[in-house]
Amino acid sequence: MPTDTSPFHPGELIAQRRAGALEVAASAGPFIRDHMPGQHRDFFAALPFLVLAAGDAEGRPWVSLLEGSEGFIATPEARRLILHARLAAQDPLAGALRAGAEIGLLGIDLASRRRNRVNGVVHGTRDGYGIHVRQSFGNCPQYIHPRDWHRAEAAPEGAARVTERLDAAQIRRIEAADTVFIGSGQSSGAGLATDGYDASHRGGAPGFVRVAADGTLRIPDYAGNRFFNTIGNLVRDPHVGLCFVDFGTGGLLQLTGRARIDWTGETSHDPEARRMIVVTVDRVIDRPSALALRWSRESIARLRLRVIDKVPEGDGITSFLLADAAGGRLGRFRAGQHLPVALDVPGQPGKVRRSYSLTGAPDGGPYRIAVKRTARGLASRHLQDAVGIGDVIEASPPAGSFVLPQGCDPLVLASAGVGITPMLAMLHELAAEQPDRPVWLLHGTRTRRSHAFATELALLAARAPMLRMRFFYSAPGAEDRSEPNCDSEGRITARDLLALNLGPRARYLLCGPPGFLADLRSGLDAGGVAAEHVITETFGPSG
Repeated sequence: MPTDTSPFHPGELIAQRRAGALEVAASAGPFIRDHMPGQHRDFFAALPFLVLAAGDAEGRPWVSLLEGSEGFIATPEARRLILHARLAAQDPLAGALRAGAEIGLLGIDLASRRRNRVNGVVHGTRDGYGIHVRQSFGNCPQYIHPRDWHRAEAAPEGAARVTERLDAAQIRRIEAADTVFIGSGQSSGAGLATDGYDASHRGGAPGFVRVAADGTLRIPDYAGNRFFNTIGNLVRDPHVGLCFVDFGTGGLLQLTGRARIDWTGETSHDPEARRMIVVTVDRVIDRPSALALRWSRESIARLRLRVIDKVPEGDGITSFLLADAAGGRLGRFRAGQHLPVALDVPGQPGKVRRSYSLTGAPDGGPYRIAVKRTARGLASRHLQDAVGIGDVIEASPPAGSFVLPQGCDPLVLASAGVGITPMLAMLHELAAEQPDRPVWLLHGTRTRRSHAFATELALLAARAPMLRMRFFYSAPGAEDRSEPNCDSEGRITARDLLALNLGPRARYLLCGPPGFLADLRSGLDAGGVAAEHVITETFGPSG
C-alpha cells in the first residue's frame, strides 16, 4: 500500500501488477519528482502550447490545449509554473480552473518528439493560471509523430457544437487521426501527491483508434514507460476525457465519457496492443478553428537511408550502417542522440516507428544504429530478419536531449546492457575532439560473451589517453575473471561512481533500465551530487 511519499497510487499498482511490471513501483521514485528539474523548466518555457486535463463543474474530465504568444509559460520556481494565457469561453474547462482545482499538464514538442508531464493544483493569477507542482516526470518519445508548427492569422473561433454522440464525420476524423490526448484522474480524499488529474499522449498509425458499431472508441495501449498512470487512474475512476486535434485547421474534437480496460487485448484490431482502452462517449464538443496554431508533417525533413553494412555485435544486437540513399552527405548529429525510423512491416496498417541510438562518430559520415532483438519486438525482428544490405529505410533527423555536456568537466558514463549504445557515439566524439578530457566508462553486462562492442571500446581507449574503463559482469564465468578491466562479479553501484573521486564538477550520464537508473540516481543524490549534474536515458521493452 502506498504512503504519502509513494509516486504511485493503488490503481497504478494494480495496473502494474496485472501487467507484470511491479518492479517499476520500486524503481521509479527518482524519476517522479515533486519539482521540475532545470531541463524541464527550460523545455516548458519554450513551448507554444500545453495540453491540460481537469474536471468541469460536474466532475467530468476534459482535455484541452492552451496556446499563447512566445514565452507565455514561465517557471519562476522549480515547483511553480505561470501560464500567461486563458482558455476560450467555449472550452469546457474555461470556468473550471479556479484556485484549488487539480490539473494535469503535458508539455510536448512534436518536432523534437520530447514530452514532460506535470500534475498539480491551480492558484490564481491576474492574466492566466498558476500551477503548484505535485509531480513532474518525463516520458519516452515513442509513438510521437514529428510535426512543425506555425501560427495562422488570428480569426474568431467558430461556434462550438455540443452533442451526446459522435456523428459520421467525427468518426471519420477520429479514424484518420494518428494522435489523441487523454485526461484521467483519481483522488484518495487525503490530498496526496498522487491525487489529481493526468494529461497523456497516445499515438499510432492513422486509424489506430477505432470506433465500434456501438459507438465506443477502442484505443490500443502499447508498450511504454510501464508507469501506467492513465490506466491506473481508470482503474480507480473510469471517467475519461479525450481530445483529437485537427493539425491542419486548429480544430479540437473534445469528448468526455467512461472507460473500461480490456486487459487481454482480445478485442484489439492492432497486434502491437498489449491492452485496449474502451471508451463510452457521454458528451462531444466540436470546436472548429479553436486554435491559431497549425502543424505540418510535410515540413519535417525525411531521410531515405540505404543499408550499406549489417554487423552482429553480440547479446542479440546488430549494427546497421546507413548512408544517404541518393549519395549525399548526412548531417552531423549530437553524440547521444537517437535516429527515429519508420518501417514498412508486412501486415501492419501503417509505418512502424521506433528510435535507435546512433553509435558511430557524429561527423556527418554514414549513420550507425544498434538494434537489440526482443521476443515481441515487431520492429527489431523485422530489421534483423527482413532488412538486408542494399535495402532503403525511412527516418527523421536525429533527435534527443541525452547528449554530451559542453566544456571540460570530468565525465562519468555508466551503462547497463544495450545502454552502452549512446555511450559509443559520445566516446567517438571525445576521442576525436577532446582526447584529454577526463572520462570514466563503467559498463555492466552478464558475461564477456554478451559484452557487445568490447573490441571497439578497447580501440577507443587507445585513442583517448584520459579515458578509463571498468566492466562489471553480473554472471561471470571463469574466463571472465581474466578480463583486465573486469570487476569480475556484481553490478554497478553509486558507490563505484563516487569512488572515482572526480570532484564536484563531474557530470554523470547514465543509460540503462529503470531500476538501474533509479538506484544510481538515488545513490548519487545521497552522496551529495547535484541533481543537475546527473543526466539519464532509459530504454524500454518496445522492440
